[in-house]
Amino acid sequence: MIQHNSVSLARAGLKMARINRIEKKYSRKVLIPILHIKNKGGLALSFISVIIGTRCQRLFLLSLLAAVSVQGQDNTFTVTVRQPEHGRLTFSETIPADGRLPAGSQLRVSATPDPGYTLDSLYHEVPGIFGTMYRESMTGETVISIDQDMAISALFLPEEAFAGFTVQQDIVYAQPGVKALDYDIWRPDNAVDLPIIVIIHGGGWRANTEDIMRGMAREIVRTGHYVVASIDYRWIGTADGDAQPNTMDDLINDVFGAIAHIQAHAADYGGDPTHIGVTGDSAGGHLSAVAATMGQLIGDGGFGTTAGVYEFMPSYLPAGKSVAEVRHDIMTAVQAAAPSYGVFSSESYNGGPGLTWSPDDSNTASKAFAISPINFIPEEAERAVPHYLTRGTADPLISDTMVTEYVKALSARHQLVRYDQVPHASHAFFDWKPDARTRGVFMDIGVTYIEKMTAFFDEIFYSP
Repeated sequence: MIQHNSVSLARAGLKMARINRIEKKYSRKVLIPILHIKNKGGLALSFISVIIGTRCQRLFLLSLLAAVSVQGQDNTFTVTVRQPEHGRLTFSETIPADGRLPAGSQLRVSATPDPGYTLDSLYHEVPGIFGTMYRESMTGETVISIDQDMAISALFLPEEAFAGFTVQQDIVYAQPGVKALDYDIWRPDNAVDLPIIVIIHGGGWRANTEDIMRGMAREIVRTGHYVVASIDYRWIGTADGDAQPNTMDDLINDVFGAIAHIQAHAADYGGDPTHIGVTGDSAGGHLSAVAATMGQLIGDGGFGTTAGVYEFMPSYLPAGKSVAEVRHDIMTAVQAAAPSYGVFSSESYNGGPGLTWSPDDSNTASKAFAISPINFIPEEAERAVPHYLTRGTADPLISDTMVTEYVKALSARHQLVRYDQVPHASHAFFDWKPDARTRGVFMDIGVTYIEKMTAFFDEIFYSP
């Protein structure tokens, strides 16, 4: 039985008025596709049968519209299960043959590998700003909230892919907003006082987590030369659910906060807090360049609250340490950078994207200038921060000019810089996702240039 309520009837009344206005303005032939667009499938046919026949009583049409309004609130979503290779999924409840589950359902999922395999990711696919996005869990069991249509699966890899190191997931370093900020630690077996490589993920400053960089983390930690910390940060705007939109200085505060937390706990991870390299791709390329060149701007003076003062307050400060002490520790520890296909300036070179402070209209030239690494490169004699840069020659987002301008600025300050252009590569070849295409690009291109990156870090941290 359909129960009408005041909200449904009010909405139906508004729809009725809208239909009347359309009838007066358009012919019946135009009316049909308009309703078909607004109400998919069988619901559209209900409207058509009423409108193209003899005119019905308004009360009948009002009831029909109210019924459609209630039916449109079906509140179920389709769950597609893709049983993975080299393992299996089990569920806390039976999924119907049509895959429809009530909105808000909590579905417990377990992933069990076959002998000789280990879980890489238990995930569900959902639409996102970059097409298919993956909500991932690195544990063998998770609870998924059914909040939209999705596909659930898992990726298993051979056990040898995880040999020689341990991973500590989701270490929370701060929570300045809705989202808890965390990082993952990748530690070689028997690690003691190893240099630390901090990885900062990309995603347009508004998507992804540290999980997308786990392929790179695995490749670097396997060398046994480094402890790897892969960090997350706030997303710009309100994508995290924060009422107050996050701006670029908030993200930079998080990067410095994560580094401060990693330094404070480095001994627990087998790392040396005084020897740190930073890397990241795309948005993470920008943020890793910030970490390398702009540590001198760590402070408590605020970002633009006082005219001419633009400072970054780390979102985490170790107990008993002042901001000045944290600034000194980070500036002296970060000794090399490998930003990949990043944005380094607020200038728009050849029509490419320039850095902006905020996603809305509140950007100012001074704030955009203050988040641009190209403007704050120290002289090599003052503080050496050698760089290794990469970009694909087929990258549709980051132009060669955008990178070469940064290369020229580094060289002008006598910093060591190397720039590798990757033949035929597009954007994001360092990303790791469950789909075969992304993993294939990573294995074909990413691994080779991670080896070159690691060799660069070796020269900085292991050469006499």
